[in-house]
Amino acid sequence: MERPDERSDARERALYLLYEAHSKGIAPVDTIDLQVIEPDELTQELVRGVGDHLERLDGMIDERAQGWTLARMPVLDLNVMRLGAYELLERPHVPTAVVLNEAVELAKRFSTDDSGRFVNGVLAAIATDARPTAD
Repeated sequence: MERPDERSDARERALYLLYEAHSKGIAPVDTIDLQVIEPDELTQELVRGVGDHLERLDGMIDERAQGWTLARMPVLDLNVMRLGAYELLERPHVPTAVVLNEAVELAKRFSTDDSGRFVNGVLAAIATDARPTAD
């Protein structure tokens, strides 16, 4: 039996916590403290990072999501893009292709039929600016 990728699992857990924060109207970092079992280090880094850079991430997403406002986007798509944009900007050791693939897979798994393409398009545009010498 193949062992699941711990980093993929951490991204999924971070998405759950970001969704919880949105649903409860609280800061992303506050969801970490609400957990019965403390989330792993990568999950915490992702949630804290998105929370710390939320305004910047949302601005980048908003600029590149042609025809969409943040308010109109499915919440899951928005949070997947926040995670992906954070990783593109603040985790340069993670290859661009990995960030995009992970985000698309999360969007396809948890959101709408069109979410994968939408998330890929927005994050690819962010990657072009954030990582001009893409790996």
